[in-house]
Amino acid sequence: MKRGFYLVMAAQAFSSLADNALFIAAIALIIELQGPEWMAPFMKWSFALAYVLLAAFVGAFADSFPKGRVMFLTNALKVGGCLLMFCYASVGLTHAYQPYLVCAAYAVVGVGAAAYSPAKYGIVTEMLPPELLVKGNSWIEGLTVLSIIIGTMLGGLLISPRVSNVLLHHFFFSKVVHTPAEGAILAIAAVYLVAALCNLLIPQTHVRYPRQQKNPVKLMRSFRGYVRVLWKDKLGQISLAVTTLFWGAGATLQLIVIEWGKRHLGYRLDQASILMGVAAAGTIVGAILAGRIPLSRTLRVLPVGALMGLVVLFMPLAYSPWSVYVLLLLVGALAGFFVVPMNALLQHRGHVLLSAGHSIAVQNFNEQINILVMVAVYTLLLWLRLPINVIIVLFGLIVFVLMLIFMAWSWRNMKACPELQREIGMTGHGQALDEKD
Repeated sequence: MKRGFYLVMAAQAFSSLADNALFIAAIALIIELQGPEWMAPFMKWSFALAYVLLAAFVGAFADSFPKGRVMFLTNALKVGGCLLMFCYASVGLTHAYQPYLVCAAYAVVGVGAAAYSPAKYGIVTEMLPPELLVKGNSWIEGLTVLSIIIGTMLGGLLISPRVSNVLLHHFFFSKVVHTPAEGAILAIAAVYLVAALCNLLIPQTHVRYPRQQKNPVKLMRSFRGYVRVLWKDKLGQISLAVTTLFWGAGATLQLIVIEWGKRHLGYRLDQASILMGVAAAGTIVGAILAGRIPLSRTLRVLPVGALMGLVVLFMPLAYSPWSVYVLLLLVGALAGFFVVPMNALLQHRGHVLLSAGHSIAVQNFNEQINILVMVAVYTLLLWLRLPINVIIVLFGLIVFVLMLIFMAWSWRNMKACPELQREIGMTGHGQALDEKD
């Protein structure tokens, strides 16, 4: 691995850590402002909406400049979103509308994240050859999940009574913050600054793409064509469907775990954030194990996704701490084990068929649309006051059934295209995908 790749990993770790800590801190700020319960999932929804609305443009943006500089600018935008959250008391809004400004500020962070993602994944394909993509993705995803663990726990720790009391009495923090959530958000902004500094140190790969289109209408038309290319590809459509389901389910599961901890286990927000970290710890184990899977055998992990949906069904039966932790670790491990190979396959196909930036933008577009749908459904179920355990059962069954459909879809593709079997090495002979392309 090149030295620049480790800088990419460091920048991604700090940026992802701050993203996840900020989500917990923003929820705490909403609670301090007495916002409604549905506002937490709505905040996640607004974050995902930025990915969807900007999908046609961020790929061209990422491919127009050195990706390290793009990552720096987008992290700087995230810092701006953090600072905007402090404006709720100084812009003349009534108390009832202040939580909406917090949501708007979080959406600004979502804009930064949407523009950051194509550059982050695109630079990996520029730095590593195809045969190292699964390994590189395993490292990136593993480190990302580790940052999710630390980030969610950091968010919970920063709003906990003991730490927040220290921050509020610190000689610097006491001058600019007045509540535990504000202190947490200011600390998280500093983490984004560290990520931005790492971005500046990333060396240029000297990969150049054709001059990118700047006309918005033409960009949207081109993007529609990129979406069609990946969905028509026999390998791309399966990996795109699976990763789309995974990220939508993962975002919803974050919200479910927080609510489950509150209603089912009686935890506070800072305690429930630890549960999210436990599930993420399982994901990093699965991601590390998945690093041994060659690109030619990625479709063999599809049954693991169906198994994950079944394991989720046991959550309503868990009460004791050990059973809760073991169950969440298992769910996370299964998720990490099946999504890392599929993500690597999708990135490889996208890099071959399109370009690094555009392929990741297409991936994000589809994944975030699913997040919008699944989070919207979850918000509706909360609004209808369904018991959280009923929601969990519905969630697990949806994941299980969809994974069965994707498995049948994959089998049909291979049966209809014998050459596809030879490409991905499922028959045990012929060229593997990474050798052929």
